[in-house]
Amino acid sequence: MTIEVLPATMFDDVRAMVGPKRPDANVCWCLSYRIQSKQNSALRGPERGALVKELVGQDPPPGVLAYEGDEVVGWAGVHPRADTSFARNRKIPHVDDLDVWSVWCIRVRPGHRGKGISHHLLAGAVQFALDQGAPAIEGYPVDNHGEKVDLTMAYVGTRALFERGGFTQAAVTDSVHIGFPRVLMRRELY
Repeated sequence: MTIEVLPATMFDDVRAMVGPKRPDANVCWCLSYRIQSKQNSALRGPERGALVKELVGQDPPPGVLAYEGDEVVGWAGVHPRADTSFARNRKIPHVDDLDVWSVWCIRVRPGHRGKGISHHLLAGAVQFALDQGAPAIEGYPVDNHGEKVDLTMAYVGTRALFERGGFTQAAVTDSVHIGFPRVLMRRELY
């Protein structure tokens, strides 16, 4: 199995990973952390997909996609922290004033899980941030101490995933996700 991770510039592939089955559904589209809370709450149905299509057309796009051959099998939301809700999040601290990037969502398509694709996605997010000149990249995974995590809510990642990706804990947070504390994991790029 060869996995290639590329910038998310193909809207149809992003839609396949994070879009709803019905265009009028009010699902996440991976916007929860990418835009301000008020805007996220106000966007309904097709407006959500239209905004994602606009973001995919920007430079840099809002994340990376993993491909196995021609098939899209994974997504990671990654962007400068300043352009995300983490810039203003009161529960997740800023370690310093560097213009770090944040990776907030790692998603693998059903039928492709258990193949290490999340590791490829995280490595691809790191490379994407590095290619864009980021001095460091952060993630905010759960510290689940090896306990099972509900796959539908595991998109923030686990501390172990980030550690295997070369990240180290930079801070504790006041944030909790699915009953587990979240930690700020960071990897310096320069």
